[in-house]
Amino acid sequence: MSAPRLVAGIDSSTQSCKVVIRDAATGRLVRQGRALHPDGTEIDPEIWWLALREALAQADGLDDVAAVAIGGQQHGMVALDHRGAVVRPALLWNDTRSAQAAADLVAELGAAEWARATGLVPVASYTGTKLRWLAEHEPEHAARVAAVALPHDWLSWRLRGYGPAGESPLGPDLSALATDRSDASGTLYFDPVGNEYDRDLLVRCLGHDAVLPRVAAPNEAIGTVVGSGCLVGPGAGDNAAAAFGLGLEQGDAAVSLGTSGVVSAVSATAAHDATGLVSGFADATGVFLPLACTLNAARVLDAATRWLGVDHVRLSELALQAPPGADGLVLVPYLEGERTPNLPEATGALHGLRLSNSSQAHLARAAVEGMLCGQADGLEALRATGLEPVRLHLIGGAARSEAVRRVAPEVFGLDVLVPEPGEYVADGAARQAAWVLSGAAEPPLWSTSGRTETYLAQHPEATKAIRQRYADARERYLDR
Repeated sequence: MSAPRLVAGIDSSTQSCKVVIRDAATGRLVRQGRALHPDGTEIDPEIWWLALREALAQADGLDDVAAVAIGGQQHGMVALDHRGAVVRPALLWNDTRSAQAAADLVAELGAAEWARATGLVPVASYTGTKLRWLAEHEPEHAARVAAVALPHDWLSWRLRGYGPAGESPLGPDLSALATDRSDASGTLYFDPVGNEYDRDLLVRCLGHDAVLPRVAAPNEAIGTVVGSGCLVGPGAGDNAAAAFGLGLEQGDAAVSLGTSGVVSAVSATAAHDATGLVSGFADATGVFLPLACTLNAARVLDAATRWLGVDHVRLSELALQAPPGADGLVLVPYLEGERTPNLPEATGALHGLRLSNSSQAHLARAAVEGMLCGQADGLEALRATGLEPVRLHLIGGAARSEAVRRVAPEVFGLDVLVPEPGEYVADGAARQAAWVLSGAAEPPLWSTSGRTETYLAQHPEATKAIRQRYADARERYLDR
């Protein structure tokens, strides 16, 4: 019997780089590796490259791997000069210094026109606003920019042997940069319906034209790993890769509770939401992945453990000791500003504090409910565009909390499916690599998530009460 053909999926996220090696035919996990990224909102991309190499080494490398693809954090600004060198540290999605640039871009064209042209309304997260900030605050750096890539584009380029002059086997061929439509759709200068860049919008942001990564088809090989025959797939943005790894289909929605909170749904039609609450992204297969993103998710619970001096297990236990609604105690969890709604300078707020609800259990419950209510606002924004998900999948680090899993149906008012914890971004990238390897018109059918638990929405009256109290607290906060 011949050995199985292997594929690799890479997740280069804000916090770490993860690698999974899987059987191309079945999706069976063979081996894996991991390396950490430092904290912060800007980073030298070379650190990503070193972490990728470390994670690959932990996973015993790519020598026996037939294809690889990379899923990466979206929106990060990787600016390159004509020699392939990084002009300045990459500004990440969670860097809010470009908030004023975003407001200026909205004022110049109007929210409706941005939504029509790109599916997005400028906020500080998007690459284009960071380019405007660069042009205004570091004009000497902006003038050097010959190409603009995203984190996964740049890593795929390096993996194929390209890079700074004198430091890479194939040198700084900027025309070899390639991406996919899911990641390109988060830049603010790409039309996900027409599948083409809008050069006028790029110039509006940066001040001049530049090389942009070629947008490859979802099952297209963009090259090979340098020195080998291992095919490299186009990769994807992290949210699209996770949806692909989960096997989401039209009618499915996912709530991902990581550093950020993301509510997304697979759709046959593009979203053009002039409110800016819903980002009209593309997915990793050829359709669309409208989503709403919050800056505050799992780290709300991290903060609550520090407030109470407990670990996450104890926080979960405490939260389940308090009643639904925490007897009126409400946390508006804008601890790092917020993106949905767009309030980059916001802070968190605790409402309804009384002697009767001032226990550790009540505060733990308010933290869990507040984090989930922020995501429920995102789900409502998706519904306002005409989507009506029939299944809701809960993933991400915070989904490991028993309190989060049990409270989620009460907040969302929907049955919640919780697959076993997994590396869904890396799995989606690996599934794409298998698709590229197969040459087939349709992606392979894998089952990599193991057992899925279902938590039922049984108390609509509790859902209504929790959501109304949160809405009241949020509006009082916004009216300050």
